[in-house]
Amino acid sequence: MKTRNALLGALFLAATAAVSPTLAQTSLRIGLAEDPDNLDPTTAGSYVGRIVLAAMCDKLFDIDEKLNIVPQLALSHATSEDGKTVTITLRPGVKFQDGETFDAEAVKFTLDRHMTAPGSFRKAELSQIDKVEVVDPLTVRLLLKAPFSPLIAQLTDRAGMMVSPKAVKEAGDKFVAKPICAGPFKFVERVAQEKIVLERFADYWDKDRIHIDRVTYFSIPDSTVRLANLRSGALDLMERLLATDIPTVRGDPKLKLIVSPSLMYTGLTINLANTDQAKNPLGQNAKVRQALELTIDRDALNKVVFNGEFTPGNQWSSPTNPYYIAKFPIPARNIEKAKALIKEAGVATPITLELMVPNQPDLKQVAEVIQAMAAEAGFDLKLRLTEFATSLSEATKGNFQIYLIGWSGRVDPDQNVINHLGCNTPFNWGKYCSEKTQAALNEARTFTDPAKRKPAYEAALAQIEADRPLIYLYHQALIFAHAAKLQGYRQPPDGIIRIQDMKLAP
Repeated sequence: MKTRNALLGALFLAATAAVSPTLAQTSLRIGLAEDPDNLDPTTAGSYVGRIVLAAMCDKLFDIDEKLNIVPQLALSHATSEDGKTVTITLRPGVKFQDGETFDAEAVKFTLDRHMTAPGSFRKAELSQIDKVEVVDPLTVRLLLKAPFSPLIAQLTDRAGMMVSPKAVKEAGDKFVAKPICAGPFKFVERVAQEKIVLERFADYWDKDRIHIDRVTYFSIPDSTVRLANLRSGALDLMERLLATDIPTVRGDPKLKLIVSPSLMYTGLTINLANTDQAKNPLGQNAKVRQALELTIDRDALNKVVFNGEFTPGNQWSSPTNPYYIAKFPIPARNIEKAKALIKEAGVATPITLELMVPNQPDLKQVAEVIQAMAAEAGFDLKLRLTEFATSLSEATKGNFQIYLIGWSGRVDPDQNVINHLGCNTPFNWGKYCSEKTQAALNEARTFTDPAKRKPAYEAALAQIEADRPLIYLYHQALIFAHAAKLQGYRQPPDGIIRIQDMKLAP
């Protein structure tokens, strides 16, 4: 049945692509593993949403393949000696996709919206900004509450994406249905759970680097189906190929394989205080959480599910990252110690818990392996497969006990931890809040020198290790594949597809 569905999906997309041969030559078709939650930079929260938004919404700054921060809508920035004032010079001659001029007023409007709009996921990312001032049409000044070293890095992602003030004011809460930004492609249509269509913006400021007329993103959760569509010619590019499919791509002369390190991690987020769902032995006792972690063999998990292509991990930074804290190595599996901790906690077995899992083949397999491993110590994990965007909504509502979920990673370590384990931050679904952890993370934000920041992260991790609100499992490799006719594709470590400089050969 799985193979039959894959072939049917491939035939459907191939038939769609074959409608207009001329259009197909200048249309890029991308297969996504999930359907984005939404396309408003202020309230969006998904990795695949970042991929689509990158084509629609330029940022003040961007990152290159070596993780260097480079100008985009901003030309430069300067920070005052006390670290509390950041002045940004903007690029002239930029227009939004509705024809409005991009200027300092638009930057102030967007940043203020990010910081104050109901439901904004950008509030925590910009929380240290006290005020945004317009100096002149091409200069803005950010007044900070305290020195904030991650700020420019924050502006390389959704917090730095600029929206048209006129469009927001006219559309109100319907802006999410037709966002208007200053990127190379403008929104055309969206069919939920199926596709998102964008078309080239003729007045894009950097239009000489755009060689594609239309981009269509197809939501195809099953990697086997995505690959079948790529092999049939119905897709030009797919993200997150299964590691087990690497030999297939390598053996196909019509395809190109890209495997590279990433900033990502995947882990088990545990509900500690978000609704009554947290009222269970795991949510209320750190010893039980430590016991669950000790049932997991990360190396075996990596080999069984990912053919050893991923990197086992127990922190937000991978073991090869300069911010990795070697003082806390990956714990070895120890069933006897896990059982002893459960006994010390005074908890009877079996411990029945629900594990919410985005309904994707690889994550389902990860969950099944963990389920089997944990059972040996007395954990009875019931898997709840959930559509990806729905799982994000359920997590926000607190409708989970354990959530198997990943983070796509950021260039600055701050956003790889504080968004999930800082007090009252937007992706802290388990509602973990520790004064010691928060104080250490806040201290790390005040330093720019990694040698000074790292001890603060070590202090934060020491408390997180004791509390175990999140059990880190592994760091993904970016495994993408594309048609050989697609030229100019570059894959930076953030896994975000940038359309600039891409071409489709005849």
